[in-house]
Amino acid sequence: MDVTTVEEAYKARVATDALREDPAQLAVLPALERVRRDLEQAPKKGILSRFSAPEPLRGLYLWGGVGRGKSMLMDLLAETVSVPKRRVHFHAFMQEIHAALEQARQQGAEDAIAPVADKIIAEVRLLAFDEMQISDIADAMIVGRLFERLLKGGVAVVTTSNRPPDELYKDGLNRNLFLPFIALLKERMEVCELSSVTDYRQGMLAGMPSYFTPINAEARATIETVWQELSGGGAEPLHLKVKGRSVVLPAFRNGVARATFYDLCGAPLGAADYLAIAAAVRVLILENIPCLSRSNYNEAKRFVTLVDALYEAGTRLVASAEAAPEMLYLEGEGTFEFERTASRLREMQSEGWGTVPA
Repeated sequence: MDVTTVEEAYKARVATDALREDPAQLAVLPALERVRRDLEQAPKKGILSRFSAPEPLRGLYLWGGVGRGKSMLMDLLAETVSVPKRRVHFHAFMQEIHAALEQARQQGAEDAIAPVADKIIAEVRLLAFDEMQISDIADAMIVGRLFERLLKGGVAVVTTSNRPPDELYKDGLNRNLFLPFIALLKERMEVCELSSVTDYRQGMLAGMPSYFTPINAEARATIETVWQELSGGGAEPLHLKVKGRSVVLPAFRNGVARATFYDLCGAPLGAADYLAIAAAVRVLILENIPCLSRSNYNEAKRFVTLVDALYEAGTRLVASAEAAPEMLYLEGEGTFEFERTASRLREMQSEGWGTVPA
């Protein structure tokens, strides 16, 4: 029998041991199925829809601690819905919106949000976001008006987040201007908490080596396996806006990022960039860390800053390197300071390290 509902898709994965049944996940399946059913039963867009406003569809705001399976459940919804849809990470989506708004302004639009929202409405019925978080005043001011137009246009919005709606943009600049958007979310979207006690991402990493040396075919194959298990594949670049600049993680999905040493430490990045990366990802897979010396001193300094940012944020690090942490930096200026970095790299490999609170 073809899988037609979210519950059936979930049970099919459990039956093949791709998933372990989780009571908290089972509890939110009806909310996801309600969205799927509403979308399938809603009138299709056509000629007549031009003369009448579409029926607003109630969305879903699914929140809970990291690694609880929110992204996996959103994948199930996207897979079982047959209407036009878009599945995208919230950071990446907002980067696209900023670019589209700028283009609309250059074309003379008085209200740039209107044509940008209308284009999305014309293209999709389901807009599924991963890891919604608001940390920028520009995003805070845009997202309210954008979502209001999308919801009125008949787009069902489903989003995951690590925070409940009332904690979005918490302590942000001029947050009082953002409060109407929170009220809109709570009014127009069903709010569900995924309250599982199990962090499946930590479970995948439990007992698994996270630092691979030397860099050889075996290390590369193991890194690829870790990446596929944690991300589920289908990654796309993540662009983070930091002080007006764009910091790019080449591959990102499910809270997991993958990059090379030279992607992040060969570029002229600083502490603010690494802090933004640490805040945006739960696991960073960093490949091809070379031996460090006076010949690549600047890259070494950036690596130290990156490790500090990951350490302080509790971000898990999976790495491949030419040498063990204590043997990475043996000569040149900065060897003494690197001892702390080597110690942190060792600590970050220990069992249970990096459990990030919700």
